Amino acid sequence: MKTLSYLFFIVVFISCSSTKITDSWRNPEYLEYQPNKVLLLGVTNNLTAQMIYEEKLKEVFTDRGMQAVESYQVFTPTFTSLKQTEEGIQKEIDTLSKQGFDAILIATVKGVEKKVAYNSYNYRYPPYSRRFGHYYYLNQEIYYNNRFYDNYKVYHIEISLFNLINNTEKSLVWVASYDIVDPQKINATIKDCVNALETSLEEEGFIPTYQ
Repeated sequence: MKTLSYLFFIVVFISCSSTKITDSWRNPEYLEYQPNKVLLLGVTNNLTAQMIYEEKLKEVFTDRGMQAVESYQVFTPTFTSLKQTEEGIQKEIDTLSKQGFDAILIATVKGVEKKVAYNSYNYRYPPYSRRFGHYYYLNQEIYYNNRFYDNYKVYHIEISLFNLINNTEKSLVWVASYDIVDPQKINATIKDCVNALETSLEEEGFIPTYQ
């Protein structure tokens, strides 16, 4: 899990991509739920990448007058660097509750998928031809040109919102899955990821829309 988390923030958030939501679920018991003070947590063992993500996401909340705090400002280094027991995690949750936190928004990577697509630069021809000979002539390059296809990766990300006040089996408020496609540059990817998440949070009513 640490390896995937490391790749998530080093490769995904330090790059450029297209982020799309693929699925989401909301607990019907929290239809009117809106958090007051949120802990923002990116699961990674790379502190620099974690700080970038959490700070950008914090801006989304503070711009709307809401309280949100980065996890690196709250958790001690030993909490994330050492494997914790459920009892140890519960102690942290109790401490967070005493500090006024009522929700945690956590991001984790669930998998990485390799994809193959036509190289748009090499594939300059129309998508069909009326004669077999002409069609074959245009497409025979597939046999010997390794650059005819582009290889890229899709990162499957899961974002979950938990209610700390009701810390039971029903504390999961909302969960959504996102695909981050073909990451390249850090600033564009962070902006793209946070923008996609911001849209979802607005649509679900967890943060107010801009007036």
